[in-house]
Amino acid sequence: MPKVTFSRKNTSFYRALQSSVDQYFSENNIKKNGNWKLYLKTAVLIPSAIFLYLLLLTVPMSILPGIALSALLGFVLASIGFNIMHDACHGSYSSKKWVNDLLGLTLNALGGNAFIWKFKHNIVHHTYTNVDGVDDDIAKSPLMRQCHTQTWVPAHRFQHFYVFLVYAISSFAWIFLMDFNKYFKQKVFTTPLQKMDRNEHIIFWVSKVLYALFYIAVPVYLVGWQAWAIGFAFMHITMGLTLAVVFQLAHVVEHTEFEFAGIEPLQIENEWAVHQIRTTANFARGNMIVSWFVGGLNYQVEHHLFPKISHIHYPAISHIVKATCEEYNLPYHEFSTMSGALASHVRMMKELGKQPAAVLV
Repeated sequence: MPKVTFSRKNTSFYRALQSSVDQYFSENNIKKNGNWKLYLKTAVLIPSAIFLYLLLLTVPMSILPGIALSALLGFVLASIGFNIMHDACHGSYSSKKWVNDLLGLTLNALGGNAFIWKFKHNIVHHTYTNVDGVDDDIAKSPLMRQCHTQTWVPAHRFQHFYVFLVYAISSFAWIFLMDFNKYFKQKVFTTPLQKMDRNEHIIFWVSKVLYALFYIAVPVYLVGWQAWAIGFAFMHITMGLTLAVVFQLAHVVEHTEFEFAGIEPLQIENEWAVHQIRTTANFARGNMIVSWFVGGLNYQVEHHLFPKISHIHYPAISHIVKATCEEYNLPYHEFSTMSGALASHVRMMKELGKQPAAVLV
C-alpha cells in the first residue's frame, strides 16, 4: 500500500467545526445516532422488500408487471443499503453495538459482506477519499477513467456513453466477483484486508450460500429459470444503477479534487477534514424526497466529516458545516438538484475520456 499522510500543521478548521456541531447536539439535547425517523424508515423498507420478494414468487403475472416489480425490488434493496445498512455499518444507527452489528448484516442479505465493506468503505475510502492508488472506489479500470492521473485508453473516449451500462452490472459484479476477489486476495485494492476471524469466514460463506438459495435456487424452482433470469437481471440493473450513481455523484463530479499515491510517499498538504471538503460534493440538499430514499447520502460532505453521526441529522448540521467552510474560506461543493449533479458527472467522465495532451520532455 502506498504511504499517505495528511498535514497536521493547521487543524483549526475541524476543531472549530466539531465544537459547533457538538454544541448543536448539546443545546438541543439530541443524540447523534438514529431516532424514530430512522426506525420508521426501517419499518417501511424491510417489510416492503419482503413483500415484493414474496409477491414475485407467489403471484402469477405477465412479463411487464414482473419486470416492473423486480426493478422496484432492486430500488428498495438499494434504499435499504443507503438508509439502514450504511448507518449501521458506520455505527451510527444505534448507540448499541449489537443493533448496529445486526442491521449491518442487511448488507449480507443484499448479497454483499459487511466485514469486507466496512474495511473497504469506512477505513480505506473514508480515510483516503479520491486518492488514486489507494481509494478502491476510484480504482483504475480498463473500462473507466475516473481521474486525470489514471492511464488513458482509446475506449475511454466513449465512457460517458457506456458508463451507465457499467453501473447497471455493478451490483452483480460486486456480489459475484469483487467480494470473492477481495476475500481470496485478502486485499482491498492496494491495502491488505483486516484479518478475518473464524466467525467472519463462516458468515462470509454462509451468507453467500443463503443469497444463492433465496435469490437463485428458490425463485428458479418456483417460477422457472426464464422468469427468474429476467427478474433477477432487472432487479440488479436497478439496484446497481441506483447504488453506483448515488455514490459517484459524491466524488466524481466537476470541482472535486484528486490526489495520486504511487511508489513515493504522499504527503497531502491539507489536514484530513479539509481533504474531505475538497474531494466531496453534495446534491439536492433540502430535497426531502431524495434525502429519504438515499439515506442522506446527498449530504456527503457532512457524512465524510461526521460518519459516526446518523444521516437523519445531516440536514440540520449542514448549515453549520457550510457556514464554517465559508468562515475558513474553504469550498463547499454542492449541486442544487440531483439532475445537475448527474449532468456534472457525465461532463466529468466525458472530459476524462479525452486523450491527454502529450508531455514534451
